Amino acid sequence: LESSLLTQPWASVCFGESAFLAKACFGDTGYVLLISDLSSVWYESADVEVVGQRSKELNKRLTVHVSSFLHCLRNLVCPLLAGQPDTATSFSCHHIAGGLSLHVKSELSGLPFYWDFHCCPAPVEMVSRHLVRPLIQMSLALQHQVQGLTFLLLQKDAEIEDYRESGATLSRDRLRTEPFQEVTFQQNFMAEVRSSAS
Repeated sequence: LESSLLTQPWASVCFGESAFLAKACFGDTGYVLLISDLSSVWYESADVEVVGQRSKELNKRLTVHVSSFLHCLRNLVCPLLAGQPDTATSFSCHHIAGGLSLHVKSELSGLPFYWDFHCCPAPVEMVSRHLVRPLIQMSLALQHQVQGLTFLLLQKDAEIEDYRESGATLSRDRLRTEPFQEVTFQQNFMAEVRSSAS
């Protein structure tokens, strides 16, 4: 399941006043949930035994197979991560000693359905694999893209200047642009980054 979790995108979710990034993967034999507030990262990996035991504790009136619980959980969590939460389902989270508890309240077969995800701090390797490495790879890819676009803009400016020196004029003055200033662009970009981070 965790290898399948690598292919899942991070989603932005809010529980009350708190904003998180989360991703999850559900199967017939369990699930893995990964959640972060960008200060800490928590996870829960639950197999059939854990799901079965917890379902009995939280839903004494429901007697359905563990696979049905997992299917129900997937149908509740995945729409939330896709930005289309079920209005009949409520999510809330609470910080507990060394971890994070995510409480779900909904319905299953016409009866109240409750679930608690008991998340503990994610191991360093898991954080690196799912968060740090992808972010660094994306950052490097964007830097490469910016370098390519900068080179292209400087080429375009040189081409436009050559046309001007050859006597070409614009038919519409509103299309006139100022030459691209790479240093100014980078300074303004970094100022915006610092402003949004503060």
